[in-house]
Amino acid sequence: MSEKVEKHKVVTFTYSILDENGSIQEQSDLPMAYVHGADKRVIPKIAEAMEGRSVGETVKIAVPPKDGFGEFDEGLIFRDKLENVPEEYREIGKEAQFQNEDGQTRTMVVTKIENGEIELDGNHPYAGKTMTFILNIKEIRDATADEVGSGIAAQNAIPDNRKH
Repeated sequence: MSEKVEKHKVVTFTYSILDENGSIQEQSDLPMAYVHGADKRVIPKIAEAMEGRSVGETVKIAVPPKDGFGEFDEGLIFRDKLENVPEEYREIGKEAQFQNEDGQTRTMVVTKIENGEIELDGNHPYAGKTMTFILNIKEIRDATADEVGSGIAAQNAIPDNRKH
């Protein structure tokens, strides 16, 4: 009898993430792993879709903004005069880390430079978009006590893509 995806199993998979037009935005052919039911970094809708599946199965699920990367927040757009920004950040695509008074950090990306102004965006690149995940299950095994306790698989841990 083959193993099924269930609580406290380490699930190894490869994936593709498609945008609303069906274009691949991200893909990994290198297997990633997570502890099912314990890894809080996994989008809940994806974990639900994986439940009960077996090795060799492909799971395809569309995840709307409210269940995935969040709605686009205009309040996370920052504009300033170009002269007020250090030169190393004056390039489209550059990332800068900002910290609030509570010590929380947010990565912001330079998205526009024009008319002597610069715009940085703190939204996740997929915010406000319904993204489709295609996951190919490669392996399922029992999680160790340490993996269950930490919620993180010992090898090939899944990156936290929900925060930018």
